[in-house]
Amino acid sequence: MLSEIYSAGLYGIDGFIVTVEADGQPRMPDFELVGLPDMAVKEAKERVRTACENSGYRFPGMAYMVNLAPADRKKEGSQFDVAILTGILRCAGVINRETDMKTKCVVGELSLSGAWRAVRGVLSMCVAARDAGFTEFYVPLQNAKEAAAVHGITVYGVHNMREFIDHLNGTKLLQPTLPDDAALQQAGTDYGIDFSDVKGQALAKRAMEIAAAGGHNILLIGPPGTGKSMLAKRLATILPPLTFEEAIETTKVHSVTGTLPEGTSLLSIRPFRAPHHTMSAVALVGGGANPRPGEVSLANHGVLFLDEFPEFPKQVTDALRQPLEDRRVTISRASGRVTFPCSFMLVGAMNPCRCGYFGHPTRQCTCKAGDVQRYISRISGPMLDRMDIQIELPSLSYDEISTGNEKAETSATVRERVIAAREFAKARMGDDKITCNAQLDAAGIRKYCRTDESAGQLLRMAYDSMGLSARGYDRVMRVARTIADLDGSEMIRDVHVAEAIQLRSLDKKYWGA
Repeated sequence: MLSEIYSAGLYGIDGFIVTVEADGQPRMPDFELVGLPDMAVKEAKERVRTACENSGYRFPGMAYMVNLAPADRKKEGSQFDVAILTGILRCAGVINRETDMKTKCVVGELSLSGAWRAVRGVLSMCVAARDAGFTEFYVPLQNAKEAAAVHGITVYGVHNMREFIDHLNGTKLLQPTLPDDAALQQAGTDYGIDFSDVKGQALAKRAMEIAAAGGHNILLIGPPGTGKSMLAKRLATILPPLTFEEAIETTKVHSVTGTLPEGTSLLSIRPFRAPHHTMSAVALVGGGANPRPGEVSLANHGVLFLDEFPEFPKQVTDALRQPLEDRRVTISRASGRVTFPCSFMLVGAMNPCRCGYFGHPTRQCTCKAGDVQRYISRISGPMLDRMDIQIELPSLSYDEISTGNEKAETSATVRERVIAAREFAKARMGDDKITCNAQLDAAGIRKYCRTDESAGQLLRMAYDSMGLSARGYDRVMRVARTIADLDGSEMIRDVHVAEAIQLRSLDKKYWGA
């Protein structure tokens, strides 16, 4: 007797539907599992048998063949346990065969007691089930809120196997889990830290505001204790709240990697990732035998902060170059290609030299001649070209540290200006699929970055005197476009260009341009 139950698997960060075909024949008891399963799926045979007995049902004494279709696609993870046992019990008549299973998608791992255990990637699998036309999605109770964030499908959180079977047989119905959209909107800007916490550093704060308004990468250079890390950690607090589509995409990445906080349905605030400089290139951009997202994808629609930037191996930082341009990572393996999203803002922080006190007004730099240049050169020129804004943070005076911060602007105040600038840019770009000025390509710069005569002359002088590359020129234009947006000006004027050039003045100071 044949039974078909529908479940879902993962490939990259996307889900796909898996048909679990269970066939029971009245022969000597046997249990075969086929369909390109990995070791975790193969071990389901023992979990399923024991969970069935401990749920109060006798495991049917028949010969079972279970196939996971499509059979040519590798199945990974433990989320097929429930679907396998459901198919077997339906073959045996424990589950009413009149129950319509064609509208139901079932995902969950079984414990030996028959309880459903949480699995990773539920959001992606629920999206795949909805897109495939399923109307009901059954998941472990711990995953129910996460799945309920997907609109257009009814989600049921299940505690154990007996509860699920009673629901299918109509003896005791489960209640659907409702989405908590209000909580998402309420928590959208609750970061627990604020821009007003940073004392002094007016120029750096202005640079961070420009970076947020245009989605620009930024490099902070200064001696220890000047507030580089504080500013970087607060950048996300002045970014616009996540849209629902951004929240879904970002949550999918965290769900697949198992980093979604327990009890969270959707990530409501922009992610902030700060990996250590000892990490590998694979950990940063993603990869592995079975490709998994890296830190750049975990920072999708948020901020990636690389502290002590020159301490990262050059091959690691250079691995960022393509993701920064394409805003996605494509990993090719013999089994296929996987693409992960990685639309993030990069913030780098570094000391001006190895000892940290080059150019300090009171502390003496202990580095030898040429050490400063060697230290800075640990970051490749192409990587520096991709840092739209390079700003130096001076040491704070006693008065700046000791004086209160009553007049400092809060994150909410700065965020309002950032949102207004982005809306101004959005109205100008119309239907173009560009969310911020940092995404403008060469054609977009020609189309949207119109300068007056004095601004054009200033750009020419800067290009010649600073030795900018073509990419560096584009960066200046994008930053000037953002400054003009903050100013509410459709035309880029000389004051906007001058400020954009000032935010790359470190090119000349440190790299001899």
